[in-house]
Amino acid sequence: MEHTGKHALVTGGGTGIGKGIALALADAGADVTITGRRKDVLEAVVHPRIHALQMDVANEKSVRDGIATAAQDRGPIRICVANAGIAEGGPFGKTSLESWRRMMAINLDGAFLTLQAALETLPPDTSGRMIVVSSIAGLKGLRNAIPYTVSKHGLVGLIRGLSEEFMGGPVTFNALCPGYVDTDIVRGQVPGLMRRFQTDESGAIAAIAKGNRHQRLLDIDETTAAAMWLCSDAARSVNGQAIEIVGGQL
Repeated sequence: MEHTGKHALVTGGGTGIGKGIALALADAGADVTITGRRKDVLEAVVHPRIHALQMDVANEKSVRDGIATAAQDRGPIRICVANAGIAEGGPFGKTSLESWRRMMAINLDGAFLTLQAALETLPPDTSGRMIVVSSIAGLKGLRNAIPYTVSKHGLVGLIRGLSEEFMGGPVTFNALCPGYVDTDIVRGQVPGLMRRFQTDESGAIAAIAKGNRHQRLLDIDETTAAAMWLCSDAARSVNGQAIEIVGGQL
């Protein structure tokens, strides 16, 4: 129960990686605010220490008002996991400015707003853990996913800059960079890959898994475990890092 008495906030906490991290933090004693646009999805995450907050990370007022309210109700945000994001792909030449801006607004602007608002809740000299969920696309280029790649690179730059600006203080900033995780977002690619490669579901999943060095999909708990380590006191000197979780070296 290392995090008893702490308030944690996880954006995109109703599904996938965010849900896994939120439940783990709650099991470790934290009061956890989970945010997302769909209230029904958030309320389906049942735990006595998890609290749902409808919030759109692409809307500045929604983020600032939501985080201020959460802090008023449950205290300063000692742990913040900026996880909310979308994944869309397609050839660069056919990428519209509208889709580019949507990707940046949710993946990058949303993390900027979330971290800034969370930091504003912390009293001076209060320790904190600020984490963004980036991707292997934050460390290498992915074809047919240029906006996504750029947004995830931006997240790594964000935490590296923040770690320097707040160097020597009690708050750390780190990024998780998982490969392909067995989540609804990844599973959503399966029907298209089945048609593209004229294969069955297992063949499509195997095609996705080739993007990980050990050629299997990651389980959610593998990313959760890395997040929990970064949140722990043992990681107090881990700062400005992009943690690869991909089954090997990129």
